[in-house]
Amino acid sequence: MSAQDRDTAVSKFMSYVLRHAPQEAGLELDSQGWVAFSDLTTAIRTRFDIGNEDLLRLIEQNPKKRFTLAGGRIRAAQGHSVAVDIGLEAQVPPKVLFHGTQADRIAAIMDAGLLKMERQHVHLSMDPATAKTVAKRRRGQTAILKIDAERMHSDGGVFFLSENDVWLTETVKPEYISPLTETEL
Repeated sequence: MSAQDRDTAVSKFMSYVLRHAPQEAGLELDSQGWVAFSDLTTAIRTRFDIGNEDLLRLIEQNPKKRFTLAGGRIRAAQGHSVAVDIGLEAQVPPKVLFHGTQADRIAAIMDAGLLKMERQHVHLSMDPATAKTVAKRRRGQTAILKIDAERMHSDGGVFFLSENDVWLTETVKPEYISPLTETEL
């Protein structure tokens, strides 16, 4: 396995255990999603050959800033399906936010809205380019949705901004969603 492939696999493993299944690595997150960095490194080293220096580089240089490291502890910045309170405070969102998805899901979204599914929040992006990058993680034709965050907020919608600049909310009702046209991209 190349160093780059190993780094990708380690990053995915960390995301998985810190967001969804800490028990699969013998870890226990506290109520705010933190775990001792030394415990995580022990779990990682049972699966991957990686030293502390490379692991710290991987965390610090992660382009998506998925992890927060502080005081000898680490947690995922957002995206949890396990119950944690990462201590975010409600924020006033920008006028418009964006959500990347698959084109074949548009009809269902326009009917039911954006739902958090297994996660704690719906994830929204500040710009169409980021939303498109998110949508491309899945197979199929992508689509970008525009969210009228200003109107949703004035109607009582609550928004949070994660440590890695992802906007979070409980759900987005269909009346705040419109597909982005090619000219708007």
